[in-house]
Amino acid sequence: MRELSNILLTFALLFSAICFVSSTIWFSESNIIVLILSIVGILLGLRLFFPFFASFYYDLFIGVATIIFVILNLYEDLPNGSWPLIFSSWLYSWLAVEKIMQKQFETNYLSTIRNFVAPIFFGVWIIFFWEVATVGLKIPVVILPSPSVIGIKFVASLDILWADFIQTFVKSALIGYLIGCGSGLLIAILIDSSPFLKRGLLPIGNFISALPIIGVAPIMVMWFGFDWESKAAVVVIMTFFPMLVNTITGLSISSQIEKDLMKTYGASYSQTLFFLRLHGAAPFIFNALKINSTLALIGAIVAEFFGTPIVGVGFRISTEVGRMNLDMVWAEITVAALVGTITYGIITFIEKRLTFWHPSIRGN
Repeated sequence: MRELSNILLTFALLFSAICFVSSTIWFSESNIIVLILSIVGILLGLRLFFPFFASFYYDLFIGVATIIFVILNLYEDLPNGSWPLIFSSWLYSWLAVEKIMQKQFETNYLSTIRNFVAPIFFGVWIIFFWEVATVGLKIPVVILPSPSVIGIKFVASLDILWADFIQTFVKSALIGYLIGCGSGLLIAILIDSSPFLKRGLLPIGNFISALPIIGVAPIMVMWFGFDWESKAAVVVIMTFFPMLVNTITGLSISSQIEKDLMKTYGASYSQTLFFLRLHGAAPFIFNALKINSTLALIGAIVAEFFGTPIVGVGFRISTEVGRMNLDMVWAEITVAALVGTITYGIITFIEKRLTFWHPSIRGN
């Protein structure tokens, strides 16, 4: 970790020096603030040799100051030296995030805030780079729209995005996710209770999981129609096998000693299954739920490319690409990304509350 920090600091110092030289030589085309920030960057980089300015507050300051300055001047001509300043400040922001994540706080409340704020700050820099690159380099909207253009389109199309959200996620993905995960869990319990079923059903489940979605989706449309039912069927196929395999693996981790102990207590098969084996399999089941939360979204969206009513994320993406409305396409992608992230976060939150006893949770 120390070596990575030194590498980041070295490149940050290098970019700050380039910014200083550029803004000094071509001062008439530069800006006094660029010059000042480059000097600050050089001073921060000197801690490679001298033990001062080591606090993450200094790194955070130059990162935030650069973001504010560049955004205020982005839609005009950026002053000379701005690009090396941006790269330098990004590296200092990276260092600030690293230091914040390593810092030990006295209360859990501050640690929780740190765990939320640090990734958000790093994500802001990614969006900032995207905005600067697309606007500063004048990249055409049909190739890559800027986040600001996507945001404007997002706000202007909330009614359309909401209808697509209901059709794709609430109807297709969620219903298919619940059926696929539920059936995978139940069949895994049945397979575990019978060696015959284990030899017979597990290969069939493996076969179903190998079916290509591009081939399955049109068949499901022919079977179940153009509405959400066919998309939910595709999601069921995609989410069934991960739950099946993870649950079977989780049920098999209970040791023979633990099973014998349950027998000495006079526990029945169902009691052993519920209080011991499913309890131990919970981390594997939640792992399947997290994997399937993304597979369900992908399956529902891709299935809509092969026939759907005039609503839905997949339908909207395929239609707007043909019209070269890439800002609307990215707005739909933003909806999918937000839903996927929130869903994954909710499942992870529930997992930590229910499997607090597991070493992987206690370690964090």
